[in-house]
Order: sequence, then structure tokens, then C-alpha cells
Amino acid sequence: MAKSLGPVKRKFAPWTDPAATPFIRFENITKKYGNFTAVSNLSLDIYEREFFSLLGPSGCGKTTLMRMLAGFEEPTEGRILLQGQDISGVPPYRRPTNMMFQSYALFPHMTVEKNIAFGLEQDRLSKGEIEARVQEMLKLVKLEEFARRKPGQLSGGQRQRVALARSLAKRPKVLLLDEPLGALDRKLREETQFELMDIQHTLGLTFLIVTHDQEEAMTVSDRIAVMDKGVIVQVATPAEIYEAPNSRYVADFIGDINIMEATVVSAGSGNGSPGAVSLDCDGLAVAVAADQECPASAGDRVAFAIRPEKVRISLDQPADTSVNAAYGEVWDIGYLGDFSVFLVSFADGRIIRAAQANVSRLVDRPITFGDMVWLTWPRDAGLVLTR
Repeated sequence: MAKSLGPVKRKFAPWTDPAATPFIRFENITKKYGNFTAVSNLSLDIYEREFFSLLGPSGCGKTTLMRMLAGFEEPTEGRILLQGQDISGVPPYRRPTNMMFQSYALFPHMTVEKNIAFGLEQDRLSKGEIEARVQEMLKLVKLEEFARRKPGQLSGGQRQRVALARSLAKRPKVLLLDEPLGALDRKLREETQFELMDIQHTLGLTFLIVTHDQEEAMTVSDRIAVMDKGVIVQVATPAEIYEAPNSRYVADFIGDINIMEATVVSAGSGNGSPGAVSLDCDGLAVAVAADQECPASAGDRVAFAIRPEKVRISLDQPADTSVNAAYGEVWDIGYLGDFSVFLVSFADGRIIRAAQANVSRLVDRPITFGDMVWLTWPRDAGLVLTR
């Protein structure tokens, strides 16, 4: 399956419009199983035609939240609104939602077209309507030539697309995807992510995906909700989640990052207003540009966070070594094809990661194991995290 060349990103941000009405609203949802609280007093708005991701580690409550929307579980407290209507007590088969499971749950004895038609037959659509809808779905997922095959004769990616077609055939208002690409190999998973985005944009449906794969969520989503222990820690666009995490948990969970404990030397006017921030990272002087709010004052303990790709590594000493500069030894190197990750060790025992794009075909690296190198970064590259 070739990677789509169609539009995969769009100017779409209804959550920034105060007048916009949420399509799905979770209001103070709590779900308990005995003494265990799976979801705790959670509120969340999702908008029509949004591709929304619930992201978090196993056991954080993301699948429970999706199952409550689907009707397989009922909230212990709170309510769920869909298009302004409370759907509490509405059985799954009467909700305008459909769920695609990680296992795909295809009928092995049925052909592809019969699998797609199954839900439509249960809804007692006419034979003509069913045939037309099946052909529409086969064309949408590019499986026309496989219509008469059975699941056992298909590849993993093809079975995934059959499951998707079956879920979409009933034309739900909301498609729920529970780890839908987990069984695919990395290359196919990446290609299928773009296919999913194109299909979602083409049909204009609302997609809600549950995943623990950060790259997957970052690729497909309009917005992401990062969850931990039954609560939402941050809701934002992929770029905001990556570039401006609101806590150490989010910063550490999304992508690779260096996090160093620090003491605030000075911060703006000292009352949380924007201003340049000076930090002492246990002997390493760090300066942060005045483009972010820092609700901390001199003497407060905070964290300084910076992504490896924003750290420059060089054998040459920089002109200014007084701030945002560290001198250490290359302890390990990870060659990942398109870029390399350098682990640089310092006398105090700390290790800082720096990533460098491999823009030329150098087999013998100019920087190698045991080299003494300088790490530097601009003032606007890092973040101050207060929680």
C-alpha cells in the first residue's frame, strides 16, 4: 500500500472558537471497579470531524473512557453527551458510534465483502443498499480485487483495512479505534496512519483513537489528550504537546528529552510574569528566553527540559562557555540512519543526549566514542517545568 499523496493536514481548530459546540462532551466522568478508580472526575470536549487521540500508558484509563462512549461500560458518576444529548443508558447498538478493535474480529469463514456486509444485514438494509455500500467501502480502502478472498488469505494490513471498512459501512457519526494498528509492522503502520487520515478527512467523520504509541498519536491527531492514572494531564495539538509540555510527566512521556533539576537564579520580575529565566542546573548555568511564562521565583526548584535535536554537539569550543554550554565525553552513540544520538557523560555523572541529522554519507563519523565534545543550545530551545 503506497503512502498517500493527498492532503493529510488541515486548518481545523474549532476548540479555539468560544462559540463552537462540542460534538462529544464528557462531564465529570468517574468510573470505579470496586475500590479501584479507573477514571477520576474527568471532563473533555471533542469536536465534530476531529481526529482525537487518547494517549497514555497501559492502565491509565483511556480504553475505559472509550468503552463508556461506546456503551460497553456505564459511568459511575457524571454523564456523556453526544450532539448535546445524554446517552447514558443507551445500548451500544443504538448509539451512532462504531468500534474497531485491535484484534479486528473478522469472521474467518466469510469473504471480505461478506464481512463488510454483516452489520448492514443485521440492520436489515435492502440487498441493493448493501451491495452499493459494500462496493463503496471496498473502493475507499482499495480492496476491490480482494472482495472474494477470506481473511486467512490476506496480509495483516489488508485485514486491518477490512475491519476499517466494516466499521465505516454503517456510517457511524463517531468511529472508535482501539489500538487499531498495533498488529502491523512499523513500515506498514506508518503508511496506514496516512491512509486513516485521508479516509477520515474524506468522510468528514469524528475519529477517536486509543493508543500508547506516541508517534502514531503525533502523526494522525488534530489534538491529543495525555492521560495518567485516570485523569487527563494535558490536552493540546501534537506540536504543543511536543514543544510545550505542561509537566515533567508529559515532557518525559512524549518523545526523547533531557530533564535536569535546577534552581531558579532569576525569573522575570519574580512574580511569574514573562521574562528571561536564569537557572543553576547543579553547577551548569542555563539561560532561557523570555517567551514563556515561568510561575517561579528565585530560589525555587524547577526542571529544565530540552529535546536532544535542539542540542548542538561539536569538537570545537564555542565563543561563549559561560551559559548553555557543557563539556563532556562521548559515552555512547546510537546510529539510527537518518540521525545519530550521542550520549555525553560529564564529570558529575550526568548524561545529556544530543541528536544530529546525518545529512552526508559519512561512514567514519567526525565525532566518535571517547571524544571530548561541547554541547550548546540557544536560549529559546529549552523549557522550564514547575511541576
